Amino acid sequence: MKNNFRAFLQFLPWIFLLAYFGYKEFGANDSPVIYELQPQINVNEPTAENPLTETIRANPTEMAAFTNAKSWPLPTELYFASEAVNMEVWDIRERFDRELHINTYWHNNTIFMIKRANRWLPAIEPILAKYGVPDDFKYLAIIESDLMNKVSPAMAVGFWQLLEGTAKEYGLKVTRDVDERYDPSKATEAACRYLLKAYEKFGNWTTVAASYNRGMAGMQRAMDDQQQADYYRLLLNDETSRYLFRILACKEILSSPSKYGLIIQPEHLYQPHTYTIVSIDDDIKDLISFAKAQGIDYKTLKLYNPWLRTDKLTVRRGELYEIKIPL
Repeated sequence: MKNNFRAFLQFLPWIFLLAYFGYKEFGANDSPVIYELQPQINVNEPTAENPLTETIRANPTEMAAFTNAKSWPLPTELYFASEAVNMEVWDIRERFDRELHINTYWHNNTIFMIKRANRWLPAIEPILAKYGVPDDFKYLAIIESDLMNKVSPAMAVGFWQLLEGTAKEYGLKVTRDVDERYDPSKATEAACRYLLKAYEKFGNWTTVAASYNRGMAGMQRAMDDQQQADYYRLLLNDETSRYLFRILACKEILSSPSKYGLIIQPEHLYQPHTYTIVSIDDDIKDLISFAKAQGIDYKTLKLYNPWLRTDKLTVRRGELYEIKIPL
């Protein structure tokens, strides 16, 4: 007790000093400070603090879709690669419902997905058609990568998220200098080869698409274990269970984005690249000098040819590479 009292006496002068300077700082006669809540902005009244007012007044329907979340009616008929989805089953409806609303209100991602689709789908669609793969598989590439050359934690690469072994198996070159998984067109061709092989095995495109996520062996094992061949009736891991519905939601939104409140002006869409092709059958020791000789910089060369992975290109006997030079 005595020790506590001595400690109190030791700090007492400091308490008086703090009280004194606090008094001098604010003044005995100062008015008390009053904290007021700021009034809420009324969107119907134009004010300097409300820059959205004029936009809302000019186009209230579009702004309502942007500012107010709403539930969207589901289509009564749904198809993937001409194979019907049974929307009468409550489980199927709700799984699609979830992915449709997630992607509708994932504003930034979905808007940029639509913008990139305008650039890249015109290059992907003819390749799918050449191989006889249904056009709906272009949406698989979108949900895999958002049409960007991403690298997953498992080291899957590119628009079609191909592992190195799979890429080599289906005809792509992956070396120190070159990784064709980063070439959207060549990666699409490799993906088509996989999809056709999976179709030979399963005989329907829905299961083929699911196998792209889980693997052919994984899908076959699930079908054998559960004695069920219908993807929609299989109990699968969460990612594969959602996979087809993410593709279907992507297809529905990109087919009519304005229907789901996504208003994108045509001039805001990303346009396909225009370029000429330079064929290369010999080593390039210095891609920086090569780029300058083509009238472009090194960064532009890599943007148009992301499959070039170093600052040189080694060409083996009999190989031919096509380098894109922007117009």
